[in-house]
Amino acid sequence: MARLEVNRSGEMEVFVKVVELGGFSAAARAFRMTPSAVSKLVARLEARLGARLLNRSTRRLQLTPEGCAFFERGVRLLADLDEAERCAGASEIPSGRLRVNVSVPVGMHILLPLMQEFLERHPEVSLDIDLTDHVVDLLEERTDVAIRNGPLKSSRLIARKLGETRMMIVGAPSYLRRRGIPRTPAELDGHNRLGFGYVRAVEGWPLMDGDRRIVVPTIGSARVSNGDALRALAVNGLGLARLATFLVEADIAAGRLEPVLENCSPGDLEEIHAVYLGQGGLLPARVRAFLDFLVERVRMG
Repeated sequence: MARLEVNRSGEMEVFVKVVELGGFSAAARAFRMTPSAVSKLVARLEARLGARLLNRSTRRLQLTPEGCAFFERGVRLLADLDEAERCAGASEIPSGRLRVNVSVPVGMHILLPLMQEFLERHPEVSLDIDLTDHVVDLLEERTDVAIRNGPLKSSRLIARKLGETRMMIVGAPSYLRRRGIPRTPAELDGHNRLGFGYVRAVEGWPLMDGDRRIVVPTIGSARVSNGDALRALAVNGLGLARLATFLVEADIAAGRLEPVLENCSPGDLEEIHAVYLGQGGLLPARVRAFLDFLVERVRMG
């Protein structure tokens, strides 16, 4: 009789099979174990967790609320484990679901236009892309790759630089006619300075005031959650906004926005990185393929 090694994933696999097949006997046959061995394993699991997962009766098993939550998570974790094992080989063809987190502007203007080409190269991969300007925990959100703007905080994440973009302050011609064009940082006091509604690495606009570097706070009538929304407010004449060049260059070329205070720009660049979790350099083939594609195709400067 084959003996299943008792470990956390093994216990979870047996429990999931008991629920899926509706009983200890059926699960025992699937694993070539005795029903009593399966029952004892589930009991040990409940004792270790300190929670009852199943209510037992002579006719049927019923999941407790704790058991239901453990079962649902167990199914997802075991599926991820199977996928990781399939993709572990260095020569493996990239396949499976790739979960990506990216800021709204970078996603809309840089990443999404490239995804048809990526999927044509790797037809066995499917994409799950989350666009948000909020930083997520990759492990907690089960994310393979995140694309992040600005300076990176020290963490267990591995990063690959994709490029960098210059920042500039812009306003719509209608707004500048109404409020005037600021010529010095001091003249920003009379302007509606639009900003973000979440904490950023630099809370304000870095500028040069003569030889002195200063940070002008964003005090305005509106704050938003992402760069595309901020750009829309600026294009519609609500106020000034400080945005990445790639996000506003088409608007500047079309006359919808005008740069201001370029002579006071500190020349600062916002870096863009792809970050991911990696242990010992081992990555699923789909993640390696995606990172290599980004480094090859993303053009920023």
